[in-house]
Amino acid sequence: MTTKPLTVVTGRAPIRDRVWNAAELIAELGDIPPDRILLDPPPGQATEADLVRLVDGDQKILCELVDGVLVEKPMGWKEATLALMLGHHLQTYLDENNFGQLGGADSMLRLAAGLVRLPDLAFVLWEHLPENEEDLPSILDLAPDLAVEVVSPSNTPKEMARKRREYFKAGTLLVWQVYPKTQTVEVYTSPTRSRILGIDDTLDGGTLLPGFRLPLRTLFARPTRGARRRKK
Repeated sequence: MTTKPLTVVTGRAPIRDRVWNAAELIAELGDIPPDRILLDPPPGQATEADLVRLVDGDQKILCELVDGVLVEKPMGWKEATLALMLGHHLQTYLDENNFGQLGGADSMLRLAAGLVRLPDLAFVLWEHLPENEEDLPSILDLAPDLAVEVVSPSNTPKEMARKRREYFKAGTLLVWQVYPKTQTVEVYTSPTRSRILGIDDTLDGGTLLPGFRLPLRTLFARPTRGARRRKK
């Protein structure tokens, strides 16, 4: 299947018609560090085929497609292990409550034409997934019911606010923003409506994942080193 370039997002003009220089491009993307903006293909000319080539290719470069611009997705060791831990608890819950499917950080989701996001974790209800799971495309044309973003140092508040707007506009019901440094989680039920959970609080799945409960002290618990094996 040939992927055609997608340059218009929800009726807006292509990004190359809205920005005139690098500073405006950076601002448009949420004041992100410039080293996260990939230049091959040039900004405004990237397609979904370019995205799939990087994410599914040998290099495995995690990035997102935003208005024809490839934006690298930062994921350090701490953020990756925390996402894995949260994913473990969610999957354990789903093993007993078969409501849908959980995807990882390389799950590409088309929120709109020219806009493909890769949340660190994405939960989708069964009724929103294609019935034929054997022939799923690399990019799913759907919004996650739950999007989890583990916030890295190079993620900016403006970038995260833009992501939330995009998720909820596409149909997402719940967004969790996880902050490893402060050991907090922001639970969003709309782009601007949220509650902040601290280390002594418990994260719950609300009406989307009824019965799911995870104490943040458990989520943010630091693993301890096991006893080293003695060499024989």
